[in-house]
Amino acid sequence: MFERFTRGARATVKGAVAQAERAGAGSVTEEHLLLALLEQEGGRASFAVTALGLHDRRSSLEASFTEARRRGGLTRADTEALAGIGIDVGAIVSHVEGTHGEGALDADRGGRRWWWSGHRPFTPGAKTVLENSLRVALGRGDRFIGEEHLLLALTAKPGSVADVLAEHGATHAAVQRALYGPDADGGDGGEAGRGHAQAG
Repeated sequence: MFERFTRGARATVKGAVAQAERAGAGSVTEEHLLLALLEQEGGRASFAVTALGLHDRRSSLEASFTEARRRGGLTRADTEALAGIGIDVGAIVSHVEGTHGEGALDADRGGRRWWWSGHRPFTPGAKTVLENSLRVALGRGDRFIGEEHLLLALTAKPGSVADVLAEHGATHAAVQRALYGPDADGGDGGEAGRGHAQAG
């Protein structure tokens, strides 16, 4: 699959590893892939994230990711659903952090498997994004996997990254319009393509 990656997509994957290293994370996550995408310049994805205002709101994105990690990766939709049945996630987080310290629910906190393996592994979610980028590319009829396919795969995979992007106006549909224009025909299969991307 990686032979299909463009230079920019490969740089994004390498950048995600660097993001994880800078953060002291034990593994490379979808969040690291997105932050690495924000650092790329000159490609279609860079144009889209600039058009959507994500470059200018990087600190807001990072704050939202920090908050999502504090909730153990629960999305806002998850939190609202739990609130609907009387479970206050904020109170639980506060109690756990009061006992075990800030960020105690962060799944990647203190993970250090990479010390003995020599490299940081990609989380299952990050691997799924990479796999789904191939599905997105094939759905659009592209023979390569570029940063734009990675960005679309990030918006299509349910979870905290897609949730944070949507909070910042970068839904799957908005990203697709930014990448391919207002009359984008959903060449990645539209809703069907999203379903395939989510299924991975």
